[in-house]
Amino acid sequence: MVHCPGCGTTLEDETDIEFTDRDSTIGIINSSKRFYTASCAACGRTIGSGVAGARGNAGAA
Repeated sequence: MVHCPGCGTTLEDETDIEFTDRDSTIGIINSSKRFYTASCAACGRTIGSGVAGARGNAGAA
């Protein structure tokens, strides 16, 4: 089992973690990087982060 280092809650299903899109920035060739954090749903402590694949044309339609 995995536990939150902040409050000790057992993280056993997808509702125990909140994923938040923190920032999207425009980079080279009009693509955006999407930065995410994963936080404990019980106490809000950030327990991980990552970058999602770039959206072509910066998400423009």
